Amino acid sequence: MNAVLPRRRSPAWNLANCLTYGRLVAVPVMVALLFWPDSITARSVAFVIFVAAAVTDYLDGYVARTYQQSSALGRMLDPIADKLLVSACLLMLAADHTIAGTSIWAAIVILCREVLVSGLREYLAELKVGLPVSRIAKWKTTVQLIALGFLVAGPAGEIVLPGTEVIGIALLWLAAALTLWTGYDYMRAGIHHVINDPR
Repeated sequence: MNAVLPRRRSPAWNLANCLTYGRLVAVPVMVALLFWPDSITARSVAFVIFVAAAVTDYLDGYVARTYQQSSALGRMLDPIADKLLVSACLLMLAADHTIAGTSIWAAIVILCREVLVSGLREYLAELKVGLPVSRIAKWKTTVQLIALGFLVAGPAGEIVLPGTEVIGIALLWLAAALTLWTGYDYMRAGIHHVINDPR
């Protein structure tokens, strides 16, 4: 009599990937809530969702490493989820003038760097060359997420902590400065492989 083997769960639905899916789902919800920028309730809910999404950015990697749940799907979706979350928030915050004036340049720098690094990674992948995340890049991501958290809170945050938006803008500029630094580092590392590509 053959033993009935337990059905193996698809790695697509492991905990690490589910956390990433949650971050992807949070993007359209955040966009919808930020369509009411003057609503304290909408801003408060948006802030809670953003914080939860930002936390999963750390947790999915931790879970994947700790419980050996790393997968090709997760490695593909994780950076996509991060970039969608950041890009959507920056665009919505610029649209409602939370990010305005010269601060728009900080948002542009961050968005342009994301496009640059994504394109560079795609090209280097063809050469079977990885582009590891540097320690400074991790700091950049942390500062960027904290800045966006303050800015997403906006008017709702001002009730609890006066100056919330000013803090958010200051941190956004710091994130932009770190973005330029890490972007230069990645570009310098990538150009070496591009120049020496024998094709």
